[in-house]
Amino acid sequence: MAKEKNVADVSFIQDLFSFGVYKRNQGRVTRQLTFAALGVTLLLGCWQLHNTIKSPSDESWMHGTGLDYLIPAGILAIGLWISYRVVNYPQFSDFLIAVEAEMTKVSWPSRTELIRSSLVVIILMFFLAGVLFGFDIIWRQLFILMGIIPEPPQT
Repeated sequence: MAKEKNVADVSFIQDLFSFGVYKRNQGRVTRQLTFAALGVTLLLGCWQLHNTIKSPSDESWMHGTGLDYLIPAGILAIGLWISYRVVNYPQFSDFLIAVEAEMTKVSWPSRTELIRSSLVVIILMFFLAGVLFGFDIIWRQLFILMGIIPEPPQT
């Protein structure tokens, strides 16, 4: 068991430093969207890190040295490379390929069916909100009559 784990760790590290694309023509859209989502997450995190380092109230040794740009840029570059390699890692890539294959099997509703269904849901939500509001008023009056809650002051 431990030997199998070491082989898997070595395989992942070797895949991390390779440049090849696993099953290049399969699951391209899903892999690209997954990489884009990881990239946007990294970009936002590095932007927040830059803002934290470059705080105007902070007069640390990093202020004005350019490290407030260099550190987030380095983390972003390394993170994008790791994201690219993870998306092309064989096990994860096979999962994304299977996801894209299943998404092609989904029967998507037509535009009119989507609008009708959305209207039914919205109308039902307003109806249920009205019913809950009515129950709230009834229970409140009942609790006031029973003396459980005090009557609100008149203004």
